[in-house]
Amino acid sequence: MAGQFNDFVVVVTGASTGLGRAIAVEVAAQGARVVVINYASNRDDADETARLVKVQGAESIVVQGDVANDADCVKIAAAAKPYGRIDALFNNAGTTRFAAHADLDAVSAQDFLDLYAVNVVGGFQMVRACRALLEAAPQPGAVVMTSSIAGVAGIGSSVPYAASKGALNTMTISLARALAPAIRVNAICPGFIDTPWFGKGMPDVAVDRLRANAAAGTPLKVASKPEDIAAAAVFLASPASRHVTGETLIVDAGSHLGYAPLVAR
Repeated sequence: MAGQFNDFVVVVTGASTGLGRAIAVEVAAQGARVVVINYASNRDDADETARLVKVQGAESIVVQGDVANDADCVKIAAAAKPYGRIDALFNNAGTTRFAAHADLDAVSAQDFLDLYAVNVVGGFQMVRACRALLEAAPQPGAVVMTSSIAGVAGIGSSVPYAASKGALNTMTISLARALAPAIRVNAICPGFIDTPWFGKGMPDVAVDRLRANAAAGTPLKVASKPEDIAAAAVFLASPASRHVTGETLIVDAGSHLGYAPLVAR
């Protein structure tokens, strides 16, 4: 897929670290002209992403903003306005609340609202803010949502998180239908990704155990790294997937194969 993003204008939310950074660097490596790098709170990490993007030859623009805030979404989209278009929007920003699924008292209504505000409403608001610029792209503008296997199988860090990602998957289909033919909308559903996000608050030995268990639990016997998942996300935004819209692509090294369809539902 070398060069498939030549001269593209790309926006990546939640791009300061992890998967968002890997996506930003990959589109730059594939020829993007400019990458808008959104971050919520960590400017230093966002600046490092910008540096890595520049190394690949693309211009970078760093924009602070919380996608749960509609005005911030408009601000993020406005960073691409001087270029007259957005070729690809990666809605990667996300958040969670860690809680055992069986412990119903461990989460509150506010947890649901907080997670939905970022994981679902934030994605919608970013698409709305970027719509005119996506429609101005010479080829159909591409939107790629970062969802999760949690939204397919009802697993993951908490019930509110799984529910929010399930809602994001449904919204992906709704938007793909509503915005065609000018804009394509797809989602990736990763499983475990070897980033600090998965080990938040854990000692190193627990993170090592988590990584080993993740690899052992997949048919491909690997613990996915951000670059592995970024490749799939970038494919869905590239001309190689120009006839693909309304799809959710599971990218989890095959771990979903351990869930019988009826059990997963």
